[in-house]
Amino acid sequence: MNPVFLITHEFYPKRGGIATFTEEIARAAVGLGHEVEVWAQSARETAEKPWPFHIRRLAVKGTHGIACQIGIARQLIAQRRRLRYATVYLPEPGPMLAMMFLQYFKTFRPRRLVLTFHGSEILRFSNNHILRAHTRRLIRNATRISTLTHYTQNLLCERFPEAAAKTFITPGALRSDFAVVSSTAPSAPKNRLVILTVGRLHPRKGQLITLEALQALAPRFRSQIEYWIVGTGPGSGKSSYENSLRTAASQAGFPVRFFGDLPDDELDQVYDRADVFAMTSIDYRHSVEGFGLVYLEAAAHGLPIVAHSVGGVAEAVIDNVTGLLVPPRHPAQLSAAFEKLISDSSLRTRLGAAGHDWARRNRWEHSARLLFNPSPEASASPF
Repeated sequence: MNPVFLITHEFYPKRGGIATFTEEIARAAVGLGHEVEVWAQSARETAEKPWPFHIRRLAVKGTHGIACQIGIARQLIAQRRRLRYATVYLPEPGPMLAMMFLQYFKTFRPRRLVLTFHGSEILRFSNNHILRAHTRRLIRNATRISTLTHYTQNLLCERFPEAAAKTFITPGALRSDFAVVSSTAPSAPKNRLVILTVGRLHPRKGQLITLEALQALAPRFRSQIEYWIVGTGPGSGKSSYENSLRTAASQAGFPVRFFGDLPDDELDQVYDRADVFAMTSIDYRHSVEGFGLVYLEAAAHGLPIVAHSVGGVAEAVIDNVTGLLVPPRHPAQLSAAFEKLISDSSLRTRLGAAGHDWARRNRWEHSARLLFNPSPEASASPF
């Protein structure tokens, strides 16, 4: 098998869906027998794990800015002889931007180029006429392309028809260490039901929308709940969105707790103490929710889910089976969904039990095989 070079600027210890996706695909590729080298953003040595693959930390901070693009491009140029006969996998937009300008020189093009699109970058690339042309060329040079959902696949092939013949679904799955997750609820009695959101503090993730929907509940329902928020905003300081969220929380009329970022073991404990998971994502400017691995994590803990029916969310949350989906910008319907779950414990149990099984249906090994292993299944037109 040819070696696989996975190039990303969103990798551990950075948290989020793409960071989880890249780590799990790398692990799965090793399990299939590939020699894998991950290029990732800089990090402290103390942050490293005993990886089953080689990791090369680049002198880049991990943004989409020009400095990071140049840093990645320099490494691609310096290592071109190693990459020429290998598979180069670009699982997110940062390294794609770096490769866009090198692809015009044959010496910098790898033997096999594999891409994964998540959603928002499709809108960004297609709405800029310069990036649109470079993206089309990148897609033509790609051996194989994947998306996590049919929604994202449709969006990609609508904006870039060149991708249709080589695009496959590589659905998200649970982290590989989720095998120990228990589906049983905590036995200790609680005075209030816990509504939990886990996600970056950003308008697209909808924490403020969730908070406002909970505030709109009748007093008898508000007296039964508290709202927990896990995650931080961009940068080291508080964003204007986080400030607005904290101001609204101080006037909520029920307890609201901010946990910041949590390591996986502590996050698992928070999931197990919660009763309902809510992430009411919205389309925000050129940013969309392509899937949302966090919905699978919540479902794996047996939590019923409240979400907006936007983007690829309906492929992560099954309406009236694992959770309740509400059209965006319908606050009364959103409040009604929360009211329904707060007042009906049997419904919470039914949705949570279904989600616990649903979250385990996909395997990273299948996605890695589609990405890297030539096979009749992966050679046929998928779209």
